[in-house]
Amino acid sequence: MSKETMLTIEKLPSGVPGLDIVTDGGLPQGRTTLISGTAGSGKTILAAQFLVEGVQKFGESGVFITFEESAADIRHNVASLGWDIEAFEAAGKWTFVDAAPQPGEPVVETGDYDLGALIVRIELAVQRVGATRVALDSLGAIFNQFQNASIIRNELFRLAVALKQMGVTAIMTAERDDEYGRIARHGVEEFVADNVIVLRNVLETEKRRRTVEVLKFRGTTHQKGEYPFTVMPDEGIVVIPLSAIKLKQRSSNVRISSGNTELDAMCGGGFFRDSIILLSGATGCGKTLMTTEFIAGGVSRGERCLLLAFEESRHQLMRNASGWGRDFEAYEQAGLLEIIATYPETCGLEDHLIAIKHAIERFDPNRVAVDSLSALERMASVKGFREFVIGLTSFIKDREIAGLFTVTTDTLLGGESVTDGHISTITDSIILLRYVEMLGEMKRGLTVLKMRGSPHNKDIREFSIDGTGMHIGRAFRSISGILAGHPQHVPPRELERMEALFQDTPGT
Repeated sequence: MSKETMLTIEKLPSGVPGLDIVTDGGLPQGRTTLISGTAGSGKTILAAQFLVEGVQKFGESGVFITFEESAADIRHNVASLGWDIEAFEAAGKWTFVDAAPQPGEPVVETGDYDLGALIVRIELAVQRVGATRVALDSLGAIFNQFQNASIIRNELFRLAVALKQMGVTAIMTAERDDEYGRIARHGVEEFVADNVIVLRNVLETEKRRRTVEVLKFRGTTHQKGEYPFTVMPDEGIVVIPLSAIKLKQRSSNVRISSGNTELDAMCGGGFFRDSIILLSGATGCGKTLMTTEFIAGGVSRGERCLLLAFEESRHQLMRNASGWGRDFEAYEQAGLLEIIATYPETCGLEDHLIAIKHAIERFDPNRVAVDSLSALERMASVKGFREFVIGLTSFIKDREIAGLFTVTTDTLLGGESVTDGHISTITDSIILLRYVEMLGEMKRGLTVLKMRGSPHNKDIREFSIDGTGMHIGRAFRSISGILAGHPQHVPPRELERMEALFQDTPGT
């Protein structure tokens, strides 16, 4: 198809958050789109939301044709999402065509089944409210009532043509049996629509994960692949187009303090204002302390800080901070700190991502700290977790906010955690905290492994913790294998020999 032909197909913005990014601008205007999915995938919600967003965002009227649930049930069910359908109806912006069978009503098929009467009802409803959007839920109910599939297919074609002649943009929903099986249950529904969108509700690691895929957009473009979405209270469906994120963030040369003078010096003068810092270490190494100092460093300069905790409660974090001489309660009272503490298991990663974005937009912080990503990692598959991190880091960088993420290694003496391998490439700075065993005593070590765009100290430095915080001291000079998790003492003579190997020879 030529480029000129594709450009003639205009798109109607759906208004559903994120969906218009995946569809490259919305649904093809004046055409019919089939929404296919298994039970619980969100088909009815999307059909209703398509009309709701039209009323609320664009002042467009809609007609909802229901074949299964009654109009009263639809009104009641979507009320939990904050949609007052009765108010839309009173304003002349919404009307129902109730084609659902009445309870106990027998279905008798005589002769050829004809959708002509229904088409007339739809056309009258469209004219009555001046509708530009139509939703039909669900086509499978027609097949369940009548046996002759070929006749139903012809009638569905007739319905699709009639909707196009009415000049409306329509959504039809249909059931499917398997998440990755045939498009619709009866195998003919997808052929009556110009476009097909598939909703999935896959069980991954004992958690449900919803995704949307634009399978077919006849004559126009769309993003390829599956994109996660969730259903939020008072919002409805929110699509998270992570793979469609563009690398367009600006980079700043402005430095901010880590909250620790010695660490600032190791990092070449502090972190960049819009950088993402990954802090990795075993339990008890000092990750929460460094997070506390990071927040205190921002507050001391009048910056607003958001702390997202997924392992410790708000009061426990306050107690920990006070033990190091930082008063989180006073920071909160000054309006410079907000703490959000919740268990990762309370919802899926997509819900957490949306909630975090809302918190950032509302509080408008200069710094965000997440303690810890390891707690969130157990909530999803490898792909789902990486997409979550990409979505969060890109959102933070786009707002030019400094982000500090902590992760926990599996072993006390170091080694790489699963989390490190998944997200280390999309962070700007990596700081490693390690335990070091020396002569029967456990010491702590710190090194700046990566600092994009800046020189930094590459020593592995010993540090101590007391009631005032972290104190970074001298570098370990007689220990090797710290980062590998196998520290070994190196005799002074061997150390001198190794250093000599890398010294310049006079005259060379």
